[in-house]
Amino acid sequence: MHASSVRLAPSTHGTGDHGFVPHLISLAREKGVAAYIGDGLNRWPGVHRLDAARLYRLALEQGVESGPYHAVDEEGVTFKEITEVIGRRLGVPVVSKSPEQAAEHFGWFARFAAMDIPTSSALTKSALGWMPEQPGLLADIDQPGYFGG
Repeated sequence: MHASSVRLAPSTHGTGDHGFVPHLISLAREKGVAAYIGDGLNRWPGVHRLDAARLYRLALEQGVESGPYHAVDEEGVTFKEITEVIGRRLGVPVVSKSPEQAAEHFGWFARFAAMDIPTSSALTKSALGWMPEQPGLLADIDQPGYFGG
């Protein structure tokens, strides 16, 4: 019997997403601004859920005893870029918050909003021949489905 693990990107996006980006959209609606912390250049890796599902299948089918595998298409999309799409789609200002203001604005999510966590999937791609094919994070969230339309 083999065991391996697949580490999902913090933003695993696609139809039916109930994760971080929908939370940011909800916050922007509630607060009237789409916010990032500081310069907003902290990075979040992303992967489409269908690409992640294919990676799980490859890990099972190939029976490779290694890992963890990183389900990451984009190594790091800046938080500011994510909030710019949200702000444009909702028609709200995009603003920077200081680290002190972040706790009030983001609440429990402030720690996540500040993380800079670029991640590479080069070894995963090499080991399993996995190549993401679905839209990237920004292209995917720039669709009406993410905004209730």
